[in-house]
Amino acid sequence: MSRPEPLPERAEPLLPVSNGRCGRWRDHRQVINGVLHRVRTGVQWRDLPERFGPWKTIHKRLLQWSADGTWERLLQQVQAAADAEGAIDWDVSVDSTVMRAHQHAAGARKALPPRASSKGAEAMGHQIESGMGGVGCPPGGGGAAGEGLGRSRGGFTTKVHLSADGRCRPLSLLVTPGQRADCTQFEPVMEKIRVPRTGAGRPRTRPDSVNADKAYSNRRTRAYLRKRGIQHVIPEKADQVANRVKRGSRGGRPPGFDKERYKKRNVVERAINKLKGFRAMATRYDKRGHAFLGTVTLAAILIWLRS
Repeated sequence: MSRPEPLPERAEPLLPVSNGRCGRWRDHRQVINGVLHRVRTGVQWRDLPERFGPWKTIHKRLLQWSADGTWERLLQQVQAAADAEGAIDWDVSVDSTVMRAHQHAAGARKALPPRASSKGAEAMGHQIESGMGGVGCPPGGGGAAGEGLGRSRGGFTTKVHLSADGRCRPLSLLVTPGQRADCTQFEPVMEKIRVPRTGAGRPRTRPDSVNADKAYSNRRTRAYLRKRGIQHVIPEKADQVANRVKRGSRGGRPPGFDKERYKKRNVVERAINKLKGFRAMATRYDKRGHAFLGTVTLAAILIWLRS
């Protein structure tokens, strides 16, 4: 799979520039092509073809740009260009997917290296938690749970929560342990929707409408969407319907449900299928949670560029 990807040409002005104090960086185009090859194929870092350069350099670049938010800023810039052309369908759907974590994804050291740069996180609005690696470090460093790894009968699992526009392209991404409930991550996923303007103006953070399945059916989610003035289609769970009917007039009115609009929720399922077409995302190999999030974000960037 040696065909060129469009990312290096369009992303060149957005990539970090070496400060010259630690030597010159290897060519961005060569290194990013190496990262892309690994994301597509899931090959071990040591087995990367020699044409991409030293595998340690490529691996370190992925870790560094995952920690300082470079990949997420690139995704936002690609989204901003699409929004400027009116190419984003703001009828958003939310869902999650679970993928198996390889046995080599476990065992990350609890102590994290210093964050490569905090400016990237500040520009992205990241919250740096002092309890997960210390101030100035990316999330993680607190064992398996801190790295987004959960235990199940099948072993380690990781869950990716995402929102997708009406054209099956991820708008926001979030990584948690595999057993984390979907409804608990609805608000964080919605808060991560942030598409900058190419000109003056605040980034767009509010979609026109939201579709979600029964896993997100609760009062808090509906109240959050009503407070922000976002139309939504979320079916009720059977037990919620029974409890409302049992209470009679005190149970209140049933929430509105547009069956035709709900049919559009398949776009997030198709976006998940596109993401899992990248083998390094379909199976998690990264030990660090922020590194895996960077891998998933890079896959999302390619989906946007190919569309």
